[in-house]
Amino acid sequence: MGKKGKREKKGKGAEKTAAKMEKKVSRRAKKEEEDLEALIAEFQNLDAKKTQVIETSCPPPSPRLNGSLSAHPEKDELILFGGEYFNGQKTYLYNELYVYNIRKNSWSKLEIPNPPPRRCAHQAAVVPTAGGQLWVFGGEFASPNGEQFYHYKDLWVLHLATKTWEQIKASGGPSGRSGHRMVACKRQLIVFGGFHESARDYIYYNDVYAFNLDSFTWSKLAPSGIGPAPRSGCQMTTSPEGSIIIYGGYSKQRIKKDVDKGTLHTDMFLLKAEGAGKEEEKWTWSRLSPSGVKPPPRSGFSVVMAPNNRCLLFGGVHDEEEEESIEGDFFNDIYFYDIGKNRWFPGQLKGPKSEKRKRRRGRQTEAEAAGEEEMEKEPPEGPVEIVKEVVAEDGTVMTIKQVISGPAGEKEKPESEEEEEDGALGQHVEPCPRSNAMLAVKHGVLYVFGGMFEVGDRQFTLSDLHSIDLHKLEEWKVLVEMDPKTQEWLEESESDEDDDDLEGAEGGEDGEESSEEESEDEEGAEQHPSVQPGEEHPDFLARTEQYWIQLARSNMGPDAKEKKVVKVAHAMAKTFYEDSV
Repeated sequence: MGKKGKREKKGKGAEKTAAKMEKKVSRRAKKEEEDLEALIAEFQNLDAKKTQVIETSCPPPSPRLNGSLSAHPEKDELILFGGEYFNGQKTYLYNELYVYNIRKNSWSKLEIPNPPPRRCAHQAAVVPTAGGQLWVFGGEFASPNGEQFYHYKDLWVLHLATKTWEQIKASGGPSGRSGHRMVACKRQLIVFGGFHESARDYIYYNDVYAFNLDSFTWSKLAPSGIGPAPRSGCQMTTSPEGSIIIYGGYSKQRIKKDVDKGTLHTDMFLLKAEGAGKEEEKWTWSRLSPSGVKPPPRSGFSVVMAPNNRCLLFGGVHDEEEEESIEGDFFNDIYFYDIGKNRWFPGQLKGPKSEKRKRRRGRQTEAEAAGEEEMEKEPPEGPVEIVKEVVAEDGTVMTIKQVISGPAGEKEKPESEEEEEDGALGQHVEPCPRSNAMLAVKHGVLYVFGGMFEVGDRQFTLSDLHSIDLHKLEEWKVLVEMDPKTQEWLEESESDEDDDDLEGAEGGEDGEESSEEESEDEEGAEQHPSVQPGEEHPDFLARTEQYWIQLARSNMGPDAKEKKVVKVAHAMAKTFYEDSV
């Protein structure tokens, strides 16, 4: 009784503190949001001029992160909505709608009258009702200088059959927020967590709301038990029985004036509905203790439901905070959570079939001996960081830094065997490490679009598209390569940054075009074939080598010898690293 009473008292105290903080944040954010509301209204006036649905074929979408990628419930299509892009000086927000045709490997842009305002860090969920519906809730809009934020609390539905947007106005829903999570569960949308930020304050949430897809009404859930601490960017998954699973996430708190401490959460919870189907469902929180190998702590990971009742986690970043800087380790690994078995395990590529055949033919005896040796050895308790070299199909040597569980590598092979397997390894390509990518699964195939990684103070925003068959886990396929010409980075300028604010927040296509020649000149100037790659930046090179090789190849052309391309890529990376440091 005593312990329970203390916990309840502590819980009520935390609720009061959170309520006070929310009022404080709300007051300070009100003025900021009023300023941004006028800017958002201008954009909506521009959107209102669109009076008909226009669908046009187009190149792949520009680089972005924190958008939403959703699988069409009836067609072989993926739907991309919103997102953001930062070029070092300005923040660009999008409300564009793109459709990716899986069979044709082609993109089209869909312009529909009266869309939701520009946003990022929102949530989207698809339901199969009436030919398919895409539901969008919340997210944020940022001023072009990235110093003011508007957090949405609106709910929209895209009717996929009729290609029409509709705003659903229902009271009693969650407050404005971004970084929250939303899933479709039975005939409800369940929203959890997120954060609200103003110029000086912020608050993280752990509340739960349900939107009924039949009555179009919101209700705030009041689960019993001890639930997750406030957080954003967590994993949120539904079980076949209609329960909700929460894992990980990020939050920060102010420990003293102007000093914040971030927390990477690694705990896991189950939100279970009791009395499902009755007028009043009772929800209960309980803590989960999964078996297996959990992902290393990280934020900015992406999540999607995979086949066989599994949830998939991809990528993310683990920031190492030092006295005056933050250095991030980015990931491109896959982890699965088996809902039925309550077990985590890493998704390790099996390699192409041709590679397997060659290994069986040439190394059958060694494989049998290795198999016996593996049985004697115990697997490592936790994940192991390895650096491996693979050869792409064009002969490029790529160094990939990865955190996996299991043996850190195979025995060294004779040179003859390495040559024998070159053809198979040539097919081995992976998305570069990144955070805040957009994921979707269709017909058991995972699609990964965009995201970002950082090097020093520079942010690289991506626009590539990769896929992998989750039933086979043999190899990644590159559907859209990263275009180095889309990489624009402007150092902070002392000039008036208020110019073209409207243009910048609107989407920045004109800005990207106008700077294309400049960026090409900069890329040309970065080529230093005579510079020998140094040893001062091995970690940096391991994380970003694939990007520099693509950039070098784009500049040098398809006829350039691979050794020279790699040499130039290393030199470009070295130059950039030294300039950044």
